[in-house]
Amino acid sequence: MMKGWEIDMRRIVFRALFILVVLCMLLPEYASSEIRGKVIDFSTKQPIPGAIITGNSEIVHTDANGMFVIKNKTDKLGIRAYGYARGELPAALLRGRNYVEAGLKPFIPKGVYLSFYGIGDRSLRESALKLAEQTSINSLVIDVKGDRGVITYKTAVPLAGQIGAQKLIIVKDIRGLIQSLREKGIYTIARIVVFKDDTLATARPELAVRTREGSIWHDRENLAWVDPSKKEVWDYNIDIAVEAAQYGFDEIQFDYVRFPDKLGLKFSVESTEENRTKNISGFLKEAKRRLAPHNVFLAADIFGYVCWNLDDTQIGQKLDEIALYVDYLSPMLYPSGFQFGIPGYRNPVANSYQIIFLTLKRAQERTNISPVRFRPWLQAFRDYAFDRRQFTGKEIYDQVTSAEEFGAGGWMLWNPRNVYSAEGLKKEYASSEEDYRRN
Repeated sequence: MMKGWEIDMRRIVFRALFILVVLCMLLPEYASSEIRGKVIDFSTKQPIPGAIITGNSEIVHTDANGMFVIKNKTDKLGIRAYGYARGELPAALLRGRNYVEAGLKPFIPKGVYLSFYGIGDRSLRESALKLAEQTSINSLVIDVKGDRGVITYKTAVPLAGQIGAQKLIIVKDIRGLIQSLREKGIYTIARIVVFKDDTLATARPELAVRTREGSIWHDRENLAWVDPSKKEVWDYNIDIAVEAAQYGFDEIQFDYVRFPDKLGLKFSVESTEENRTKNISGFLKEAKRRLAPHNVFLAADIFGYVCWNLDDTQIGQKLDEIALYVDYLSPMLYPSGFQFGIPGYRNPVANSYQIIFLTLKRAQERTNISPVRFRPWLQAFRDYAFDRRQFTGKEIYDQVTSAEEFGAGGWMLWNPRNVYSAEGLKKEYASSEEDYRRN
């Protein structure tokens, strides 16, 4: 005959085993935290090799068959690939599963730039959105931190408030704005001007670029810059980028990610090609590391001649180095900016197609990366260096045609006044084949 305490103990053991079985049935994901999956093209159903999968702090890439393995438990999966819109599998779709299949939709951004004031001005913003309804425009490049170092919206980055970067809040509800643009099918790119920062340099002079005599240096616009070799400057800009990613921007685009194009300036390191390149590439490498968990694309604006020059163009930008740390390279291929032309073409504004196509071709051959990873800036403003022509219908059409025939991962139009026209985005402005194709 069993004693009472033995009966109670047996009941406790049976009850514990029963609860364990039920938990295993209800929460099968606890049996294995590993998630295997496949990423495919939503349209063709073909596998996507090289897609980037983010699971909390774990980052992996799909293999040649589009397969991946996330070894640690995660509450969601971020998924992105070059030439596609980014995607996400939330916790609700992962629960109870250790195999998933995700489809990404092909997407090629074609955008226009809206400055600090442009995004806040209802007329300019609505004009850009109307253009998206009428043409192939599907993206906006929005100033988050503009040329003067002021941040467009209320930020939680402490240093911004301390230095006066919040003196004018243009966008009152950035999260709501991003959501409304997403609902309209607009891809959003956060432009962050990095080392040209008059606000930070003025408030924190120990971070400023100096002249040979030791005074704070100012550029042609009378704006001060900060030293690209200062890690505090790196951290500040990356903090802003992380916050922008958290607000929902699809892409972070760093502009003025370079040393000033002026010789004889003083930095905290000697201005050698090695030091300049090391600091620009180092900044982008750290930004890539910090942004990786947020499933956001990363891009960098570069000088057009960087695609041709084998050195760092005296500004720390070397094509093959930068390509290691960003998803998209955005060379500024404004014909007016090619003051010396390119081999075979000494009048760039009269040969827009060739300038764009041959420069992109040169860059792709040097880096040996996919053409889709190049998304150039194109000129939508009046020429200032040659014959003062307006860049409207034909000129814009030739540039866009060139980028698309090269196979670029989109293009962006730049006009500092934020005024754009549907002209040039329509086929009736096509030149004859002989006019814009290279010989």
